[in-house]
Amino acid sequence: MEKFNILKGVPANLPMINVDTDMIIPKQFLKTLKRSGLGKSLFFEMRYDEQGKKIDNFVLNKEPYNKSSILLTGKNFGCGSSREHAPWALLDFGIKCIIGPSFADIFYNNCFKNSMLPIVLSQNNLEEIVEYSKRKEIVEINLTKQEIKFGNKIINFKIDPFKKECLLNGLDDISLSLEKSEKISSYEENLKKTKPWTN
Repeated sequence: MEKFNILKGVPANLPMINVDTDMIIPKQFLKTLKRSGLGKSLFFEMRYDEQGKKIDNFVLNKEPYNKSSILLTGKNFGCGSSREHAPWALLDFGIKCIIGPSFADIFYNNCFKNSMLPIVLSQNNLEEIVEYSKRKEIVEINLTKQEIKFGNKIINFKIDPFKKECLLNGLDDISLSLEKSEKISSYEENLKKTKPWTN
């Protein structure tokens, strides 16, 4: 998994509440088990018209937001079904950090498993970044310092220490298990000696 530390980009603002995982990536695109290729279908029904042409006034179809790595959202982002394709689609599009007042629990945890940083901020702090994003200027997110810098302003954010360490070191569930491979092998060898009938 890719390590996350400092991210710089122009944030895109999607000021909608209760954006569910079917809005993020509709069910017809869930047939693949690959993490790549889903970005083009991200927010499909909002990004494209019935003829498959891009809708000009949708934020992720506009310059420079069509290259955004930071997404600003409304409350309860990622609600609905638990599909992991949702963070896959966001990441494949280029989104590496999502900032909002609240997230659905399963989606929130899935982000960390896919090297994405979800940040929970108060509505007031979020609005400051939203206003700044209209200037189409760079915002910097520093995970080590837990800071969001824009203009002359710094906003601190909270994050679970374990999740932070996993992102900084690029550790997913498999990587965490492999870190304990020596202990697992030692346990198995000991089990063969003490309880040979289990083998």
